[in-house]
Order: sequence, then C-alpha cells, then structure tokens
Amino acid sequence: MAKGIRAQSYIRIEDENDRYCGFLDDSLLVPHNKRIDHNVLKSLVISAIDYANKKSSRQLLEIPEEISNDKLEAFYKKKGKDLFKYFVRYCGDPASTAFDCLNKHYAQIAKENFRNNTLQKERMNSGWRYQHLAKDTARLSERFDTISDLNSKEADFNAIISYKDTFDKLSIYVSVKNRSNTMGGQDWPKAIYALEAAAINDKNRNGSYICVFGIAMEKGTRYIKKSKETKQPLSVNTEVWLSDFFWPFFSNFSYNEISKAVLQVLVEDGRLSSLDAEIPTSVIESFGDECRSLNLLDNDGKFNNAQILVDLFTGNL
Repeated sequence: MAKGIRAQSYIRIEDENDRYCGFLDDSLLVPHNKRIDHNVLKSLVISAIDYANKKSSRQLLEIPEEISNDKLEAFYKKKGKDLFKYFVRYCGDPASTAFDCLNKHYAQIAKENFRNNTLQKERMNSGWRYQHLAKDTARLSERFDTISDLNSKEADFNAIISYKDTFDKLSIYVSVKNRSNTMGGQDWPKAIYALEAAAINDKNRNGSYICVFGIAMEKGTRYIKKSKETKQPLSVNTEVWLSDFFWPFFSNFSYNEISKAVLQVLVEDGRLSSLDAEIPTSVIESFGDECRSLNLLDNDGKFNNAQILVDLFTGNL
C-alpha cells in the first residue's frame, strides 16, 4: 500500500474465518429493491453498443475531437498513405503475401490491413460497451444516491451509496475492464495508485471511499491485488470485483443475464460491432492511389503482378 494512505473507515467483514475478511461488507449497504424492466434493459444495451461503436469509429483512426471537413479529408488521405506503408512494412512473408493479394481488389486488401493495424483498439469496443452499460444500469436501479457520468480521467464512473442503518454514505470509484489480464502485472500497481489518488483528491467527496476494478467478463467474485514481493495488499481500499459480483452489485442482473441481453440485441436489432464499422472511403481510395502510383493494379483495381509485389516487399521497387 502506498505510504501515507490510510485504510478507509467503511464497514468491512470482520470474521477472520471468512474468506473475504477485510473486504467491504456489502450486506450492510442499502440493497436493490427493484429490477429494471427487460425492455428498458434492452434500450440500455442498444445505447451502450451505439456509444461504443461511435467511440471506436473515432479511436480506430484517432480522429481529433475538433476538425473541419476540409482538414478531415486531408487527414483521411494521410491515413490511407500510412495504411499503405503498414501494408508494405508488415507484409510477413513477401512471397505468401504477394500470392494472397493476387487478383484481389485493393479495397479488400486495404480493409484487411486496417483491421490488423487496429485490432487492439477494436477489442476495446466491448470495454466501452460494458462501461456504459454498468453505469446506466446502476443509475436506473435506484440503489445508488448518485451515479456520475463517464467523464473521469481515472474512474469510469463514481457511485454513492447509503448504509442501511446509518446516515453514512460510501463513495465508490469504479474502473471497468474486460478481464483481469487486460492489464499486465506491472501495470496494476500504477493503475491502483492512480485510481485511489483520484478518490483522495476528489473535492466533492464526503465520507469514506472504496476503489473498485470491475471485471465485466470474467467468472468469479472478488479479490484484492497483492504485491508479489511482500504479499501485502497494494491498497486495502481497492478491490477487484469479477463479473459474478460486479454485475449483481450495480445492475441487479447476473453476468449471464447481462450477456444474454446483449446477445438478444445483437441478434434482433442487427447492431453492428466495431469490427463492422465503416472505413472512410477516402482512406481506402488513398491506399489505392498509392498502389496505382507504383503500377500494382490493373484497370479493375486488382493486384495483377505478384512479382512486382515481392519487389515492393523486399525493398527492390
């Protein structure tokens, strides 16, 4: 635990025979007293998917927040040129790649390379989806006094909840991750300290706080991250809540129920994932222009000479 950070005074499980001794005693917090209607839950899922896809479409290309249409077009053309450079630099085996490209349209190759280049960001789509869904289900569950929006630098959202039998309140600072291995072992201490610093420095907070890393898609309940060297908690005020604890606590739905609600929307409404997000035409055309400038394409826009592609990949063009 970071030097100078004290254990918070929220009510903890005190039974030393309990595997969760020292953890937050959630049985003393006000419980859920309603279930969100299924149709309302479905609308929240739709909103979460759309939110994630919009965020992904900007993140995949790293589009600046404020950019004029004229500059956006120039931005797309540069991204197309960068995509061509990626295609050449990371071709893998020159012979196999040249053979695979033969008689394929440049747009298909551009899209394939775009996906490969942005795979990690595409995986973030589900993270944004479940951040949004957790926040909105918590807000409509009416269990919490307040739920903040997704605008904090360290915490994805903040929740304030009351105790059953006292006037005390607990502030919960939540960072949502897909799985525990989303962050490497060396990244956990930094993330924990940063989240707790956000809680400590929150001038609007009254009373004690707890920091939570919510793991949206991993079976289990909860644990506390410990130092590999000392075996001591990295912070006694920070818990990792896995999906079987995280989703019931905030949404009053099980992990299985949340997953099936998302599946229902994907099947019934045909919502597109970030994998299907439309790549701007200008990016693809810019990629094609680079190919044409090196005479890699026929009149139909297809790669028609594997020999020249090998020259390109081996630096002899």
